[in-house]
Amino acid sequence: MRAVRGRNTRPEISVRQIAFGLGYRFRLHRGDLPGKPDIAFPGRQKAIFVHGCFWHQHKGCRRATVPKSNRGFWRKKLGRNIARDATQLAAIKKRGWRALVVWECEIKNKRRLAAKIKRFLA
Repeated sequence: MRAVRGRNTRPEISVRQIAFGLGYRFRLHRGDLPGKPDIAFPGRQKAIFVHGCFWHQHKGCRRATVPKSNRGFWRKKLGRNIARDATQLAAIKKRGWRALVVWECEIKNKRRLAAKIKRFLA
């Protein structure tokens, strides 16, 4: 798992390109915010988290499976990820920020994702 990157992943870069193409400027991985959002818009007090469907267990997604070997470990690990995500979203909202979660599987349809980001940032 050491090889799994937490920053500058392909899905994250795709979301950044879309936001930049829409004319929005942003900051990356703000350490002073809960959860270090992947993309932060300080002037708007809005943040975008880009989640992988497997690692964050996107409900209803075919990528959100539990590996067949060592199921106990994976259930605990993925469950902790889900719990951590919930506390981070609550903490960032408590600071007066709004947050958007973009799932890895949503990146396929760039037009729909661009509309979603535009709505969120408007």
